[in-house]
Amino acid sequence: MPERNDEKTILVPVDFSSFSEAALLRACQLAECMDLRVVILHVVHDPAEMPGYYARMAKDSNLVRIEDVAREMLDKFVDDMINRHSELECVREARTMLVVGLPVGRILEVAEMVNASMIVMGSQGRTGLDHLLLGSKTEQVVRLSPIDVTVVKK
Repeated sequence: MPERNDEKTILVPVDFSSFSEAALLRACQLAECMDLRVVILHVVHDPAEMPGYYARMAKDSNLVRIEDVAREMLDKFVDDMINRHSELECVREARTMLVVGLPVGRILEVAEMVNASMIVMGSQGRTGLDHLLLGSKTEQVVRLSPIDVTVVKK
């Protein structure tokens, strides 16, 4: 694992959804107020509840590394955010990271590695049986994180 960064940051895990966009916008507001940098993180995984999540973005039928497709998706997400919110310098200056693994554990590891002051995450707000069966990655991060976690609803 890379060496720990001493610069304070806000970590924003994204899954490229509108919930992630809302979280990134809120993180930028907070970063500006607290003079912090933003790190945009995507954890590469192919969840059981959505097999083929990355495959739908592959441009052709040739075999491609899932990490390469995920990197393209992350770059497109950030580019789209810059285009839609050109007034936000925070997004243009944000550092992006792509890691592989189980999202909750990797989010917490990266938060420590980048010396995050807080984590800002979007939430779909699943309830009922969906929440019981699938759990909530955001809720798990909130429970396990030693630093503040801000949950943003769209």
